[in-house]
Amino acid sequence: MKASDNTQEIAFVALGSNLGNSKEIILRALDRLQTLSTQPLLRSSLWQTAPVDCPPGSPPFVNAVAGLRPAPNQTPQSLLRQLQILEAEFGRQRSGIPHEPRVLDLDLVAFGQQTVHLPELVLPHPRAPLRRFVLQPLAEIAPDFVLPGQTKSAKALLDQLSNIEAAVKLE
Repeated sequence: MKASDNTQEIAFVALGSNLGNSKEIILRALDRLQTLSTQPLLRSSLWQTAPVDCPPGSPPFVNAVAGLRPAPNQTPQSLLRQLQILEAEFGRQRSGIPHEPRVLDLDLVAFGQQTVHLPELVLPHPRAPLRRFVLQPLAEIAPDFVLPGQTKSAKALLDQLSNIEAAVKLE
Protein backbone atom coordinates (compact mmCIF):
# COMPACT_ATOMS: atom_id res chain seq x y z
CA MET A 1 0.00 0.00 0.00
CA LYS A 2 1.37 3.42 -0.91
CA ALA A 3 0.73 6.71 0.85
CA SER A 4 -0.90 7.93 -2.35
CA ASP A 5 -3.60 5.25 -2.03
CA ASN A 6 -7.05 6.41 -1.02
CA THR A 7 -6.65 7.26 2.66
CA GLN A 8 -10.43 7.37 3.07
CA GLU A 9 -10.33 3.61 3.66
CA ILE A 10 -7.24 3.44 5.87
CA ALA A 11 -7.17 3.14 9.64
CA PHE A 12 -4.29 5.00 11.26
CA VAL A 13 -2.79 3.68 14.49
CA ALA A 14 -0.30 5.61 16.62
CA LEU A 15 2.24 3.45 18.42
CA GLY A 16 4.24 4.45 21.47
CA SER A 17 6.54 2.77 23.97
CA ASN A 18 8.67 4.07 26.83
CA LEU A 19 9.38 0.90 28.84
CA GLY A 20 11.75 -1.88 27.85
CA ASN A 21 13.53 -1.94 24.48
CA SER A 22 11.07 0.52 22.96
CA LYS A 23 12.55 0.51 19.46
CA GLU A 24 12.35 -3.30 19.23
CA ILE A 25 8.85 -3.31 20.76
CA ILE A 26 7.55 -0.81 18.17
CA LEU A 27 9.12 -2.76 15.29
CA ARG A 28 7.56 -6.01 16.55
CA ALA A 29 4.19 -4.30 17.03
CA LEU A 30 4.32 -2.97 13.46
CA ASP A 31 4.88 -6.53 12.24
CA ARG A 32 1.86 -7.68 14.25
CA LEU A 33 -0.30 -4.84 12.92
CA GLN A 34 0.40 -6.13 9.42
CA THR A 35 -1.73 -9.17 10.28
CA LEU A 36 -4.72 -6.84 10.75
CA SER A 37 -4.37 -5.28 7.30
CA THR A 38 -5.60 -6.61 3.97
CA GLN A 39 -2.75 -4.78 2.19
CA PRO A 40 0.86 -3.96 3.06
CA LEU A 41 1.08 -1.66 6.05
CA LEU A 42 2.05 1.99 5.71
CA ARG A 43 4.88 2.38 8.23
CA SER A 44 6.40 5.62 9.43
CA SER A 45 9.93 5.97 10.66
CA LEU A 46 10.52 5.65 14.38
CA TRP A 47 10.60 8.92 16.30
CA GLN A 48 11.88 9.64 19.80
CA THR A 49 9.83 12.17 21.74
CA ALA A 50 9.70 13.54 25.25
CA PRO A 51 6.78 12.34 27.36
CA VAL A 52 3.75 14.65 27.18
CA ASP A 53 1.36 14.97 30.15
CA CYS A 54 3.09 12.01 31.83
CA PRO A 55 4.07 11.57 35.48
CA PRO A 56 7.37 13.26 36.45
CA GLY A 57 10.44 11.19 35.58
CA SER A 58 8.75 9.29 32.76
CA PRO A 59 11.27 8.10 30.14
CA PRO A 60 11.18 9.31 26.51
CA PHE A 61 8.94 7.54 24.01
CA VAL A 62 9.60 5.83 20.74
CA ASN A 63 6.65 6.60 18.45
CA ALA A 64 5.44 5.62 15.00
CA VAL A 65 2.22 5.60 12.98
CA ALA A 66 0.90 2.75 10.86
CA GLY A 67 -1.77 2.87 8.20
CA LEU A 68 -3.68 -0.35 7.64
CA ARG A 69 -6.48 -1.40 5.35
CA PRO A 70 -9.11 -3.04 7.59
CA ALA A 71 -11.01 -6.12 6.48
CA PRO A 72 -14.46 -5.32 5.02
CA ASN A 73 -16.24 -6.54 8.16
CA GLN A 74 -13.94 -4.63 10.54
CA THR A 75 -15.45 -1.80 12.57
CA PRO A 76 -13.64 0.84 14.61
CA GLN A 77 -14.79 -0.90 17.78
CA SER A 78 -13.59 -4.35 16.67
CA LEU A 79 -10.23 -2.90 15.61
CA LEU A 80 -9.91 -1.15 18.98
CA ARG A 81 -10.51 -4.49 20.74
CA GLN A 82 -7.76 -6.10 18.62
CA LEU A 83 -5.38 -3.26 19.47
CA GLN A 84 -6.08 -3.67 23.19
CA ILE A 85 -5.45 -7.43 22.94
CA LEU A 86 -2.16 -6.72 21.19
CA GLU A 87 -1.15 -4.25 23.93
CA ALA A 88 -1.84 -6.91 26.56
CA GLU A 89 0.16 -9.51 24.61
CA PHE A 90 3.13 -7.14 24.75
CA GLY A 91 2.72 -6.85 28.52
CA ARG A 92 0.77 -3.64 28.94
CA GLN A 93 -0.98 -3.47 32.28
CA ARG A 94 -3.41 -0.65 32.99
CA SER A 95 -3.18 0.60 36.55
CA GLY A 96 -5.51 3.55 36.05
CA ILE A 97 -2.73 6.16 36.35
CA PRO A 98 -3.18 8.50 33.37
CA HIS A 99 -0.32 8.59 30.86
CA GLU A 100 1.89 6.30 32.93
CA PRO A 101 4.98 4.70 31.31
CA ARG A 102 4.00 1.73 29.18
CA VAL A 103 5.49 -1.10 27.18
CA LEU A 104 3.11 -0.49 24.27
CA ASP A 105 0.40 2.04 23.60
CA LEU A 106 -1.74 1.66 20.48
CA ASP A 107 -4.14 4.50 19.77
CA LEU A 108 -6.66 4.34 16.96
CA VAL A 109 -6.25 7.82 15.47
CA ALA A 110 -8.66 7.50 12.54
CA PHE A 111 -10.71 4.86 10.77
CA GLY A 112 -11.06 6.37 7.31
CA GLN A 113 -13.46 9.28 7.57
CA GLN A 114 -15.68 7.71 10.22
CA THR A 115 -16.52 9.62 13.37
CA VAL A 116 -17.32 7.79 16.58
CA HIS A 117 -18.35 9.18 19.97
CA LEU A 118 -18.55 6.36 22.49
CA PRO A 119 -17.27 6.16 26.07
CA GLU A 120 -14.53 3.73 25.00
CA LEU A 121 -13.67 5.31 21.64
CA VAL A 122 -13.69 8.77 20.08
CA LEU A 123 -12.70 9.11 16.42
CA PRO A 124 -10.81 10.84 15.18
CA HIS A 125 -8.58 10.80 18.25
CA PRO A 126 -9.37 14.16 19.86
CA ARG A 127 -5.76 15.13 20.65
CA ALA A 128 -4.17 13.90 17.40
CA PRO A 129 -4.22 17.34 15.71
CA LEU A 130 -2.27 18.79 18.65
CA ARG A 131 0.42 16.15 19.13
CA ARG A 132 3.74 16.21 17.28
CA PHE A 133 4.36 12.56 18.25
CA VAL A 134 1.27 11.66 16.19
CA LEU A 135 1.44 14.25 13.40
CA GLN A 136 5.17 13.86 12.61
CA PRO A 137 4.91 10.17 11.67
CA LEU A 138 1.40 10.58 10.21
CA ALA A 139 2.57 13.38 7.92
CA GLU A 140 5.47 11.18 6.84
CA ILE A 141 3.22 8.38 5.52
CA ALA A 142 0.04 10.32 4.62
CA PRO A 143 0.86 14.06 4.38
CA ASP A 144 -2.39 14.89 2.57
CA PHE A 145 -4.68 12.96 4.93
CA VAL A 146 -7.30 15.20 6.53
CA LEU A 147 -8.63 13.94 9.84
CA PRO A 148 -12.44 13.93 10.00
CA GLY A 149 -13.66 17.31 11.23
CA GLN A 150 -10.43 19.06 10.25
CA THR A 151 -9.85 21.29 7.23
CA LYS A 152 -6.06 20.99 7.13
CA SER A 153 -3.94 18.02 6.11
CA ALA A 154 -1.68 16.17 8.54
CA LYS A 155 1.31 18.03 7.07
CA ALA A 156 -0.39 21.42 7.48
CA LEU A 157 -1.38 20.63 11.07
CA LEU A 158 2.21 19.60 11.79
CA ASP A 159 3.58 22.79 10.23
CA GLN A 160 1.40 24.97 12.47
CA LEU A 161 2.50 23.31 15.74
CA SER A 162 4.78 25.22 18.07
CA ASN A 163 8.25 23.81 18.57
CA ILE A 164 7.62 23.04 22.24
CA GLU A 165 7.50 19.30 21.52
CA ALA A 166 10.49 17.85 19.69
CA ALA A 167 10.60 14.68 17.62
CA VAL A 168 13.92 13.12 16.63
CA LYS A 169 13.89 10.63 13.77
CA LEU A 170 15.53 7.36 14.80
CA GLU A 171 15.40 5.57 11.44
